[in-house]
Amino acid sequence: MNFFNSLSRSKEPVAPLEAGHVRMYTCGPTVYNFAHIGNFRAYTFEDILRRAIQFNGCKVTQVMNLTDVDDKTIRGANAAGVSLQTFTAPFVQAFFDDLKTLNIQPAEVYPAATDHIPEMIALVQRLFEKNLAYQSDDGSVYFSVSRLPQYGRLAHLDREHLRVGARVADDEYEKEGYGDFALWKAYESSDGAVVWDSPWGRGRPGWHLECSAMAMKYLGDTFDIHTGGIDNLFPHHENEIAQTEGATGKPFVNLWMHCAHLRVNGEKMSKSLGNFFTLRDLIAKGYTGREIRYVLINGHYRQPLNFTFDALSAARSSLARIDECVDALTELAASQKGVDASNACLAEFTTAVNDDLNIPEAFAALFALVRESNVALSQGAVKPQDAAAILGVFDKMDTVLGLVRFGRMQKEEGVPVEIQTLVEARAVARATKQWAESDRLRDLLASKGWEVRDGKEGQKVKSLK
Repeated sequence: MNFFNSLSRSKEPVAPLEAGHVRMYTCGPTVYNFAHIGNFRAYTFEDILRRAIQFNGCKVTQVMNLTDVDDKTIRGANAAGVSLQTFTAPFVQAFFDDLKTLNIQPAEVYPAATDHIPEMIALVQRLFEKNLAYQSDDGSVYFSVSRLPQYGRLAHLDREHLRVGARVADDEYEKEGYGDFALWKAYESSDGAVVWDSPWGRGRPGWHLECSAMAMKYLGDTFDIHTGGIDNLFPHHENEIAQTEGATGKPFVNLWMHCAHLRVNGEKMSKSLGNFFTLRDLIAKGYTGREIRYVLINGHYRQPLNFTFDALSAARSSLARIDECVDALTELAASQKGVDASNACLAEFTTAVNDDLNIPEAFAALFALVRESNVALSQGAVKPQDAAAILGVFDKMDTVLGLVRFGRMQKEEGVPVEIQTLVEARAVARATKQWAESDRLRDLLASKGWEVRDGKEGQKVKSLK
């Protein structure tokens, strides 16, 4: 596998610190609203990356944070007149629901920022010890970028023009505004009840601090891959590097990967332009999660993606072609047991995936297999055992794309939608370490006549009737 490293700006082979095990951190949602399709361009890219690594035989430990305290969430909670947790909880649940709608595999851990305040305070203390943090007159704590010689490597900043002593208190800001950034924000009345005690007084963490603390807790001081949208590269990821490497003196991440922006009808997504869509908006218009996923992944992640309704219609037609071919092969294979198979199409698919996730070329290999299979089927040249072998190739491709079998489970496996939903909810509960909820869902499935078993490949469900 060779992926483009945003730090070196070149393709590099994936070399896990632990052989056969890739540790990966992905920037998750800020839960102040429903995620929009631009967000899901990043989340589907990260899902493809995760699946591609697994496709190559590696275990993945993925951590995706939930930002439930920052400027936006606090403003939203204050405007609604409710607690921070009450405000963010529906958006957290909506996010997990949307992941299922798009067939995005759950991460192993979903740490929430508000559950990791002690780790953040400990990290700031380490930065004080390294003389990289200082407290301002108002009580806030800032990171001194001028004291870290390597600051700016990821974004390729011109250090000669660093604004020494300039401070940026906002969580998000433009590249031109760089300066010392907030690690800990002193309490203000506008924060309402959102406050924690610290050695520097009452306050709350800065956004950038949150990811560093959580990544280090679950993945260690150094890990393999960190991803996000290109808009996260600066200041967020640059500041993550500064905080973590400043505290540990070790490299933070070996490979940085960023996906490009999503545009809608050739324009930047904006509510004022009427082209701002959440996943729910598109579902309400009659499109399926499968069709939306197809459009979101069918482009190179480092190139801007233009999202259009014509593309959704084309996705519907393309998926119908795949389904027709797979259905014909399935009927022919009948009860034959599928065998593992490899052919030119699978080889081309593998080459494309391992070349910096070249998904357009991977789709080309998939549709070449559809085309060749249809020709052979029309000529009566496919035997049952051949059909089973071809289906095995489709299934291998689908471990990366998550499209061929997605949405067809009920028909092929006889698992009712209600049961699928409970199984998927249990997967999320386990991923977020909600063990009591996981047990409750297991018992509920049993009461409905279904046994769920946990294994290396995930959950397996079997009817008890």
